[in-house]
Amino acid sequence: MNNKIVIVYQFTPLYQIMKEIEHDLNFSVVQILNAHDLNNLIKKNDNYSIVTNKTNIVNSNQLILDKFPLKISEISEKLNIYFLKKKFSDQSRILIKKYVINLNSREIFLKNKKLKLTEKEIYTIIYLSKAAEPITAGELQNNVWGYQADLETHTVETHIYRLRKKFLNFFNDSNFIISKKNGYKIE
Repeated sequence: MNNKIVIVYQFTPLYQIMKEIEHDLNFSVVQILNAHDLNNLIKKNDNYSIVTNKTNIVNSNQLILDKFPLKISEISEKLNIYFLKKKFSDQSRILIKKYVINLNSREIFLKNKKLKLTEKEIYTIIYLSKAAEPITAGELQNNVWGYQADLETHTVETHIYRLRKKFLNFFNDSNFIISKKNGYKIE
């Protein structure tokens, strides 16, 4: 079953055309005529695009078609590009504890707060979050930094210290990365 939905909002002629060729498209086509029904459908789905000729709707998942004539192949192409971008964006989001990491922007979010991180900080967090047991500084050095195990571990310890300090100062979270006697852990 195809879970991509194109919502044609208050645009009946386009809906009729798209419904006729729906079997050739990579998505389902649904017509919505009022804001209440639109809001209800959006609440139940996360892989949708709203196609309309109205400019007064504010939704990040909308495609406004207000320049005519348009070829149906252009509309289909725009929608397919939209769904590809959305899939790419969704795949770059990682949930760790109560935080969401966006790999593309290198940011971590908690509710409406976002903190910019370095690439090493992000990969350190991801590596620690996947581990069942505490991770030693030497293991982080090898697997995140790519350094030899016989080098000094102060680099890792300094990065962990700074990362923990960022979480404390920005999110008021002193327990995001826990220091154990045998390494570091995200619980």
